[in-house]
Amino acid sequence: MSVQSVREFFKSKNLDYKIYELEESTATVELAAKAHNVEPAMIAKSMALRLKERYIIIVTAGDAKLDNKKFKDEFKEKIQFLKGDEVPEITGHPVGGVCPFGLKENFDVYLDESLKRFDFVFPAAGSANTSIKIAPDNLKDITNATWISVSK
Repeated sequence: MSVQSVREFFKSKNLDYKIYELEESTATVELAAKAHNVEPAMIAKSMALRLKERYIIIVTAGDAKLDNKKFKDEFKEKIQFLKGDEVPEITGHPVGGVCPFGLKENFDVYLDESLKRFDFVFPAAGSANTSIKIAPDNLKDITNATWISVSK
């Protein structure tokens, strides 16, 4: 169902992105990079987090790690990831398939500046073996995301 919600998201916006459905898992940055034959940094890593008043998705380059201080400066809260068993219930996507498309709940989407160094990146597409290829600026536009700098 999760990949279907991504398809419906694209259809609702009249977008024609190819969803790569691979035999091998793309559930981790390393597996996704190997499957797409690209460097791990080009995998757009989507993380579901909880703030006091809302849920957010932050998408970073595959080699980026969240910086606690930058995150707190940006959001005035500590980093709090959704727990593994909460992820599918709240996002509508399984762990390893979380993406900023076709979300079950209303999330604000943030893109980390670490993505800007690439012409295109590979975010998941709703399951642990699906993804799309997209330019970071297009990713921003179709998800109504905000650029932030919260990685080290």
